[in-house]
Amino acid sequence: MELNSDFSSRVVVHSDQLEWQASPMKGVDRRMLDRIGAEVARATTIVRYAPGSHFSAHTHTGGEEFIVLDGVFQDEHGDFPEGTYVRNPPTSQHTPGSEPGCTIFVKLWQFDQDDRTQFRKNMADELAAPVDGIATTTLHKDDREIVSYSHLDAGATVTSTASGGIEILVIGGSITEGGETLGKNAWLRLPEGQKLSATAGADGAKLWMKTGHLPFAKAPAV
Repeated sequence: MELNSDFSSRVVVHSDQLEWQASPMKGVDRRMLDRIGAEVARATTIVRYAPGSHFSAHTHTGGEEFIVLDGVFQDEHGDFPEGTYVRNPPTSQHTPGSEPGCTIFVKLWQFDQDDRTQFRKNMADELAAPVDGIATTTLHKDDREIVSYSHLDAGATVTSTASGGIEILVIGGSITEGGETLGKNAWLRLPEGQKLSATAGADGAKLWMKTGHLPFAKAPAV
């Protein structure tokens, strides 16, 4: 399966307008944003766990990165409430689920295969003092990518000319980019060479952003 797999094109997905699709596990549904591959895939997805639902134990051969958008995600490593950012590198294992239910934004098979750094962060706790109406933090940085989180005051504009492409998830509020309004849970991907200029709406905005990663995009090695 290929979905939004042309990394040379700008893509916007208003994910809240998509229908939920059932996953192979009962009670776990998803909205696919981009994908290369079948059930084992390089994928960016919003996943919803119904209360009491669980996946079976598994190993993340290609790594897993996720944000808890609402509810509480759980596994044998602990409880992960809304606003938690998690990186589970290649070879990591867990048994995910959620007794109260949750929704996560998750990226699979997008790690350096030699990465073994596993961590979790409360994104809001990491924010620096605001500058020009923008409070931001770097969540992760390596030779392939930079991952950040920002709070924008109403009317504040975030810009980037980062090489290697730019990807944004609107976690809260809204932004205007390229003449288009992106509300909560909207997802934007800009190709290599395209500049980002996004202005927060009347309620401000909360943005997760990744840059530099698109040249490494490829199907899983399976």
